[in-house]
Amino acid sequence: MLSQYKVAVVQAAPVFLDLDATLEKGIALIEEAAGNGARLIGFPETWVPGYPWWIWLESPIGGLRFVQRYHENSVQQDSPQLQKLCDVARDNDIFVVMGASERAGGSLYISQFFIDTGGSVLDVRRKLKPTHVERTVFGDGHGNNLKVYETELGRVGGLCCWEHLQPLSKYALYAQNEQVHIGAWPTFSLYRGKAYSLGPELNMAASSVYAAEGQCYFLAPCGVISDDMVEMMADNSTKHELLPPGGGHAMIFGPDGAPMCDYLEDDAQGLLYADIDLGAISIAKSFADPAGHYSRPDVTRLLLNTSPVAPVEYLDAPPDREDGMEDPEHGADAGAMAGLTIVK
Repeated sequence: MLSQYKVAVVQAAPVFLDLDATLEKGIALIEEAAGNGARLIGFPETWVPGYPWWIWLESPIGGLRFVQRYHENSVQQDSPQLQKLCDVARDNDIFVVMGASERAGGSLYISQFFIDTGGSVLDVRRKLKPTHVERTVFGDGHGNNLKVYETELGRVGGLCCWEHLQPLSKYALYAQNEQVHIGAWPTFSLYRGKAYSLGPELNMAASSVYAAEGQCYFLAPCGVISDDMVEMMADNSTKHELLPPGGGHAMIFGPDGAPMCDYLEDDAQGLLYADIDLGAISIAKSFADPAGHYSRPDVTRLLLNTSPVAPVEYLDAPPDREDGMEDPEHGADAGAMAGLTIVK
């Protein structure tokens, strides 16, 4: 396992509602990061094809004009677009965590695509519970990918946006000895000066606290609202006021919660870098390990359900009998195993 290496986080706007163009921009950022020696890069929440900001600006009926385009430009698993990301990760020997709107059937999910340095998709983790009006667009994730991934770069995990205000979800990752965390943020432009809880002060504080609580490195990529995005979604002065350009606030925090680089201007687009040393985590852990020596499982414990729940399950039932009796080849036990109770 590599214990000392450079990481990068993205602060940039997508090419809004354009899957292919946003991926091309993302590929250029990945290649730039790798060219500067980074071994891991993190992207903002739903960076592809952009966060659906209209849900915070107008009525559901008003936002319907964006729905079909947003679906069509969301990322599907096993798609040519995802393969492009895998190829660039492999060709540049860099671990990519891409934030995207994921399309599966007729539903969308706030997802993070974990792609290792060999170009394989380790997992597609879905945000467990979309926040507030996000639930008008996105479905829920499951506990099967609330986990930390063992990689050549250490134990890597991630959460999206206000999942960092969910104590139990955070603890689930702390308890898996997470070393590098990708905390994806969409931007901090919305309702600027009107809602402190949505601004950078609180949410970067939550990021720093996560790093200190979990004694891990916290990579905080963050999106930017471009002028083009404002013009597309803000068709009156009120919406312009609610969603101004900018909002970027990307950062990298060490396992003691300290910032490891300088902030960019909030409307600037680019990459931030830091050199991390996984060995330094042991120093932070010596002070407080929330799932180890600093825990009290006899007093408080977390129950984590990692079983995925499918909306449809297909059961193999025994052959039908017109007389209602059990099939002689399968017997009553076989019927019960198939989810069918046969009453004689």
